[in-house]
Amino acid sequence: SSMMAGETEGFTPIFDGETLNGWAGQSGLWRVEDGAIIGETTARGQIATNTFLIWEQAEAADFELRFRYRIASEQANSGIQVRSEWHKDLGDGYVLAGPQPDIATVDWITGIHYEERGRGILARRGQRTVIGADGERETTRFAEEAELQKAFDQSEWTDYHVIARGDTIVSRINGQTMHEVVDRSPQARRSGHIGFQIHTGPAMRLEFKDIELKRLPLADGKRQVVMIAGDRSHGYMAHEHNAGLLLFERLLREHYDGLVIRTYLNGWPKDPTAFDHVDGVVIYANGGPQHPVMENLEMFDALMQKGVGLAAFHYAVEIPVGVPGDYFVDWLGGYFATHWSVNPHWVLEDPEVATTHPIGYGVEPYEIDDEWYFHMRFREGMSEVTPILSAHPPRATMQRGNGPHSGNPDVRAALERGEIQHMVWAAERENGGRGFGFTGGHWHYNWAHPMQRKLALNAIAWISGADVPAQGIVTPPLTLEDLEANQDYAPPPNFDRQRIESLLEAWAPLGQGG
Repeated sequence: SSMMAGETEGFTPIFDGETLNGWAGQSGLWRVEDGAIIGETTARGQIATNTFLIWEQAEAADFELRFRYRIASEQANSGIQVRSEWHKDLGDGYVLAGPQPDIATVDWITGIHYEERGRGILARRGQRTVIGADGERETTRFAEEAELQKAFDQSEWTDYHVIARGDTIVSRINGQTMHEVVDRSPQARRSGHIGFQIHTGPAMRLEFKDIELKRLPLADGKRQVVMIAGDRSHGYMAHEHNAGLLLFERLLREHYDGLVIRTYLNGWPKDPTAFDHVDGVVIYANGGPQHPVMENLEMFDALMQKGVGLAAFHYAVEIPVGVPGDYFVDWLGGYFATHWSVNPHWVLEDPEVATTHPIGYGVEPYEIDDEWYFHMRFREGMSEVTPILSAHPPRATMQRGNGPHSGNPDVRAALERGEIQHMVWAAERENGGRGFGFTGGHWHYNWAHPMQRKLALNAIAWISGADVPAQGIVTPPLTLEDLEANQDYAPPPNFDRQRIESLLEAWAPLGQGG
């Protein structure tokens, strides 16, 4: 290999050399042989659209990607998609659209920058193209196409290296720069999927191996956030971890500029690069002994010691008492401790809101029915813990008997004494890391309340070290359609759509001022 020793630092293999684990593509076209991924069509017209083998673990924003490839057929047309959009609804469901450093047997194609299902060729081999904010292109030449072609023989194993950083994508083959594209236009994609192409046309065979990814800190000062959604849990519209975090991700992408987010669904990330250069982690999942961090406590603590922020929603604020609980007190400022904290459903009315804390910016006191846990186990003396949403729970919350979640003498005494309870809080650590706990969030439709939603979005920005605007993060009212997206379960026959519609109607005008 022409890769020099020492250059491999920070690179992580994303292909295990033996299986297609972590990759998704049309069956029958892709397999693994002798440590390489083989992509092969056997007859002209076998595929109707260009198809891709997609790394399904995660999107990538700023990164370096390295792999080796070889063309094992007379003719072939391929490429590597980066920062691309996955159209699961098109073609065979393995369709990507976006930037593609190219590979082909046709002389002039390998090393060009082509935008699949987009603007076409953005730079030929040896060209640097700058696309302005107005979409205007300026192209200059830094090397001759034919000269650059001498750098590779594609029938042999060939090194391909793609660097995506900020607004720039650069590709190198066997150490020679092939193209550079600087895209400042609104069409520029900041983050997206990685995948290898098989083009329509004649039968072809392509081979890929030694696929390695190195994530980078974001070039433009934006913060990187990883969101971890737990497995499905409680039935329609409740504990909707996947739907909840996908909703947050979409709203932040569309209405706030400071973050680049990637969301891992259905449990702990299988992506070996998941936590590289991350500024904040958000967890919405079942807690207690099933908490996703339980099997990764020491690894996660190392991340927290670097000052990475952490936000936990609803059941994810509960972790077993003992070592895990002590970690949460450190990371998050407090947690739900069994036989101390309680989980009743009640209507939060006229709460106190910490409007001077960035998480409380633009949040007004509001009323909402949720499963608001309270009586958390906080740090001694509330050290560096700021209550964000506090209230006096009604007496009815104490009607149940004693048990790990339902009641205990300590919480009863606290309510008798009239102690205010904190349902949402923020915390700071000595290393600069930030924590956030939100005990509500049982009902997915409650995110349609502008204040509940704003607290969540402000917090995700804050724990990641991004600036929260003075009015908080303002997003348009949600529709029932927005709420129904990505649900884990089908709606039950008795689902009362009318009730949700009327809640949405009542909530829509709130928080739209300023």
